[in-house]
Amino acid sequence: MYSKKVLEQFLHPKNMGSIKDADGVGKIGNIVCGDRMTLYIKVKSKNEKGKTVETINDIKFESFGCAAAIATSSMITELAKGKTLREALELNRETVAKELGGLPPIKMHCSNMAAQALHKAIEDYRNKLKSKNEK
Repeated sequence: MYSKKVLEQFLHPKNMGSIKDADGVGKIGNIVCGDRMTLYIKVKSKNEKGKTVETINDIKFESFGCAAAIATSSMITELAKGKTLREALELNRETVAKELGGLPPIKMHCSNMAAQALHKAIEDYRNKLKSKNEK
């Protein structure tokens, strides 16, 4: 039912845990299946040629759910780490599922949840930054 890569990410997840002083946090849940994910990011900003470039310097996740939920959470962290926020926002459910060698159709919502959690963490970071700059 699951690809070797899904099983590997489930049995040996990467970047599991939380970041106490996270710059952004994204939480997502699915009422139907009961899966929940929380994704934490640390962002590093640097100036390149007069432009601010924000990169995901560290990323971790906590996941409560099935094998696909844990595998997709792990995979999104691997895909996003080191990427600029713009690049990370381009990651979507298809990207995650493809990197995992596919998911059963009934489990595709897990890859969607992982991408949404990442996008929410980035949104949370930007909202905090905006709020900080307005003070």
